[in-house]
Amino acid sequence: MTTSAHPSPGAGASVTERLVEANARYAAAFADPGMDARPVLRVAVVACMDARLDLHAALGLELGDCHTIRNAGGVVTDDVIRSLTISQRALGTRAVMLVHHTGCGLESLTEDFRHELEDEVGQRPAWAVEAFRDVEQDVRQSMRRVRTSPFLPHTDDVRGFVFDVTTGLLREIDPVENGSGSDTSTSSAAA
Repeated sequence: MTTSAHPSPGAGASVTERLVEANARYAAAFADPGMDARPVLRVAVVACMDARLDLHAALGLELGDCHTIRNAGGVVTDDVIRSLTISQRALGTRAVMLVHHTGCGLESLTEDFRHELEDEVGQRPAWAVEAFRDVEQDVRQSMRRVRTSPFLPHTDDVRGFVFDVTTGLLREIDPVENGSGSDTSTSSAAA
């Protein structure tokens, strides 16, 4: 079963070839939007790479509105801090929105994944898996990592959310562990 609106590639065609062909169709109708790399809403969204998250649609975003930084779990790693630092210091963003989600694959992994890779390929990855068991706690940890980074000058507008993959709703996570989640209907990154 395909979830894409586009037909499956023909016999012998790769998925990458299908994407290249789709790009040719896109480029044929493309018009330069005349914007630069600075996001109009001055926000960076850090989210999981999960294919079920259509961030632009879920947050009501248009082309040019935000910087989008995605990785496995949407966790704030050193590379995310690098991207946020460039986003803020060179390209003018001021707000950071963190979006984790229900049913994340990182909830079923452990750091043993690294050891298994080492056994298989003979070298342990330098990166951590960043697996977690409690999505809300991981959002809090990600908020703390952003707020305490010495490289980020703008840490007063950092908010974290859990996206429910079955309802499409965001639930805001209070940065204080004993706090209660607040807004379950937020749908825009505009602050």
